[in-house]
Amino acid sequence: MIKNIALLGIVAFVACAPSETEKVEYKTDVQAVLNDWHNAAAEADFERYFGHFENEHSIFMGTDATERWNLTEFKEFSKPYFDRGRAWSFTPVSRYVYLSENGKIAWFDEKLSTPNLGPSRGTGVMVLKDGNWKIAHYNLTVPIPNAIVGDVVEQIEEELTK
Repeated sequence: MIKNIALLGIVAFVACAPSETEKVEYKTDVQAVLNDWHNAAAEADFERYFGHFENEHSIFMGTDATERWNLTEFKEFSKPYFDRGRAWSFTPVSRYVYLSENGKIAWFDEKLSTPNLGPSRGTGVMVLKDGNWKIAHYNLTVPIPNAIVGDVVEQIEEELTK
């Protein structure tokens, strides 16, 4: 009896795992959502941009240490940028997408080209919800070359003591 229950559990787990074809499709879908999300910002399409987030608990972390917003807070911060007709422009240079075993969670990292921040990096987590990939967490950073990190740390410490 216990062997049958264990076997049933294994079969159910395997049956829920996406096929290799589905994994490729999921990764392609994640890429498309992220590309559309970036395009929505460049086109200042507020509703489309924020429609890509999972829910009000989704998090966007900006480049400044104080920039950690839930969706409501991020909308409030972002609205003036969208209202002026141009928000920000992030162009993906490269991106890596990974999937959980059940194919319902994706995480990614992407190198970005930006006119105001220069080379940047975005990392995040997406969830498959009702057949659509939604952003649950995004973290935007400006990678600092190791050769200058000491100078940057000093500048940060100086800024924090003001």
